[in-house]
Amino acid sequence: MSVHFYLYYTTQFGENLYVIVQIQSGANIREEEHLLNYLNDRLWHNLVTFDVQPGEVLRYHYEWRNGYGHRRVEECDRELIAGDVEELVEVYDCWEPMGAVENVFDTQAFRVLVPRSLPSGRARKNTGWTHCFRVKVPLLPPDEVVCLLGHGRALRNWDTAAPILLQPDDQGWSISLDLSDEAFPLGYKYGLWNTRTRTFSGFEKGSNRVLYQPHPTARYTILHDGFMRLPPAQWRGAGVAIPVFSLRSERSFGVGDFADLMLLIDWAAQVGLRLIQLLPVNDTSATGTWTDSYPYSAISAFALHPLYLSLEEVAGETYAALLEPYAEQRKALNGMESLNYEAVLQTKWTIIRQLFEAQKEAFLQNPAFKHYFSENREWLVPYAAFCFLRDKYGTCDFSKWQEYATYRPSAIEKLTAPTSKHYDAIAIHYFVQWHLHRQLRSAADYAHARGIILKGDIPIGIYRYSCDAWVAPELYNMDMQAGAPPDDFALHGQNWGFPTYHWARMKENRYAWWRQRFEQMSRYFDAFRIDHILGFFRIWSIPWHATQGILGHFVPAVPLVEEEFHRAGIGFNYERLCKPYITDTVLQSFFGEYADAVRDFFLERTPDAGHWSGGGQYAFKPAFDTQRKIEEFWALATASSTESKKKPAGRKKPDPKALPPIIREGLLALHANVILLDVTPPGAQEKAYAFRIEMEKTLSFQVLPQAVKGPLKELYVDYFYRRQDALWQREAMEKLPALKRATRMLVCGEDLGMVPHCVPEVMRELGILSLEVQRMPKTPGQVFFNLKDAPYLSVVTPSTHDMSTLRGWWEENRELTQRFFNEVLGYAGTAPFFCEPWVCRVILNQHLHSPAMWAIFQLQDLLSIDGALRRQNPHDERINIPANPNHYWRYRMHLTLEALQKADAFNAELQQMIVESGRG
Repeated sequence: MSVHFYLYYTTQFGENLYVIVQIQSGANIREEEHLLNYLNDRLWHNLVTFDVQPGEVLRYHYEWRNGYGHRRVEECDRELIAGDVEELVEVYDCWEPMGAVENVFDTQAFRVLVPRSLPSGRARKNTGWTHCFRVKVPLLPPDEVVCLLGHGRALRNWDTAAPILLQPDDQGWSISLDLSDEAFPLGYKYGLWNTRTRTFSGFEKGSNRVLYQPHPTARYTILHDGFMRLPPAQWRGAGVAIPVFSLRSERSFGVGDFADLMLLIDWAAQVGLRLIQLLPVNDTSATGTWTDSYPYSAISAFALHPLYLSLEEVAGETYAALLEPYAEQRKALNGMESLNYEAVLQTKWTIIRQLFEAQKEAFLQNPAFKHYFSENREWLVPYAAFCFLRDKYGTCDFSKWQEYATYRPSAIEKLTAPTSKHYDAIAIHYFVQWHLHRQLRSAADYAHARGIILKGDIPIGIYRYSCDAWVAPELYNMDMQAGAPPDDFALHGQNWGFPTYHWARMKENRYAWWRQRFEQMSRYFDAFRIDHILGFFRIWSIPWHATQGILGHFVPAVPLVEEEFHRAGIGFNYERLCKPYITDTVLQSFFGEYADAVRDFFLERTPDAGHWSGGGQYAFKPAFDTQRKIEEFWALATASSTESKKKPAGRKKPDPKALPPIIREGLLALHANVILLDVTPPGAQEKAYAFRIEMEKTLSFQVLPQAVKGPLKELYVDYFYRRQDALWQREAMEKLPALKRATRMLVCGEDLGMVPHCVPEVMRELGILSLEVQRMPKTPGQVFFNLKDAPYLSVVTPSTHDMSTLRGWWEENRELTQRFFNEVLGYAGTAPFFCEPWVCRVILNQHLHSPAMWAIFQLQDLLSIDGALRRQNPHDERINIPANPNHYWRYRMHLTLEALQKADAFNAELQQMIVESGRG
């Protein structure tokens, strides 16, 4: 099969275009890359012959590259199917940039929000056609369809009273015609036809499209004409954000479940909300304790959390009696103000085991389950084995699983075989996952029927002792930890504990793990939020020996080398720059009256460092020379003693158990009292360094001579804010286009924090929606983000789950609140001490009237406009505190969903606000 590719694209000197073709034969895929040739200022082309068998599928897209390593990739693939004879096919394609707004309207989300209209009747299947016209037209009004007119009899000679009507399909609109008797070139255009009035609505904008003479031997010509040239659409919608565990209904079992989503969907439809945003819903059952409440630490990127299983749905009428003994317990758990994670999950598992025992024979023979199993066995079987082994050995740390410490498919196949003595303990996890799948899928279908989309959340990392890490450890850097640099919410930075991704390995199989993850997620969600999208540009990587995020560094990064310090005129002293700077003065500053005790027990004297030294120096003893060793020592000392803390006296060697807890914090901070981090890769010929973030705040830096401080500051600014941008842009453009092309879900990014300059440009180029928070401006020097400046492809919100709610924030900083009241809200005088309902209403309206595509609100912020309905204490509404790595995620609605549906005054007011803003 030969294909003559023609691409409409205007380039500049040094730029090249490639066609990337994937040929699928059964389950096998091979990829070919072909350079296009310049034809004229508008067209590039190449004639390529493929060795294919009849019925094999060719999927292709184009890439733009220049001499600087930059590349751009198209949004989606086109498709050709090999015929049963040798043939020449011509394709004329329009470049489809990822950042085009129209691509957003062609996603899975908008097929729910704006269902495609179907013309009355079915068009007859054309035979003997020579040309196929394809065009995309999202957001068509219900009564309009796409039509085609042009030169010649076959194109109706521009007769607007009788245009050719195109038919809708998964790729847009198309029609196949026989143009063998026409004279070329032909001019043509697309237009709109109103099926209700049977009148022509008008042509697309711009000049005529042109169809050239096909090659005499070409069997047919396909024209992929991109998007119809219509005025830009500005669809806007509003949504609500709430974790599933936070839902409360009259029938809940102490936690929200997937069946509760139906009630939330009904309420959202009632007030005009078009999107429901959830936190991750994957299984996090690592320890069986409340610490598993952290939804971003899943033991499987594919399995759903048993916590969200509706027991009533599983039991049905047939097995409802099994739930009766737990009625009082359910009522007690559901009556609690917040989630009791351990009690709820333990009780649910007790009931699940009874339901499984009663249903297992019929379940295992159910054709629907068998189909589900065959589609999901690649992740489902390892996950079920993982859960069994976790319970057997009492830990998720698979290094302690003896013969199963290393994942071996043959061993797992034997363990999970139906003939295995452990099969019931394995199959119960199949049972739970199948029911969770059915319940969440039902909720998604119900939402779609109400014109509402579900938005999921993809965590940036995986749990260190997860099934994913067990099965494919080579995909992760297990000796590193992902986190975030310090900010106003976490002064010591964040250490999430997740291993970082080994992107080079992931690229080798075309990001198969990510593509599988997206495919799984798209079964339930129409849009998703990429948690910490900055991690795809660079990840804050913390070595295993450190416990605080402040000792991390960005990976990848262009490192510092010693020569740069010499060129700056300050020389280089490894001990002084890279080791904790510890003197008697520093110890007194950190520990006060405990300075002598700390020095005697934890430190040892070292020789004077010489250059830049400033007095006697100390170093940590080998037993305490990392943060992790300090933490392990402290945990052991605390666990082994219940003695009261004693104040050390004089220079006597202290009992560590007598030291107050504040000493632990001081020791960790002392480890962070460095200027540079040694980040030299194993086997490297030259030493490589990174600056410790917030270097200027360290005592190590502050005591340096001014002649040294100045050049160090210059190098610091260059390292963090200048030299990395091009590298980080290349990194993002290597990963994100491939991942975005792997799904038709609407992609949103959480781009908060220390944002590199290249991030907004990359997100615009890829058509990824940004997140804009009024109190977290991204422009240096701004105090508040102006919602009127929100880009169209963005989500605006007054708060996220990682922040205090609107009312809570109002009470945190009186000076800031007063400034917001006067400058942003535009009111004179003193701001109310509390965020009164009328103030909340004004703030919500600012968000609703912004130009952003989506305004999404936490449910707590929506309730804030009603003084009688909202929670009394706003500080009880917060979901997460990022500065606390051991935070208990347990927030629940204080009223039931049934009561929310009946809150007529509130619902009417909210609906009116949404309607008046023009959203939805």
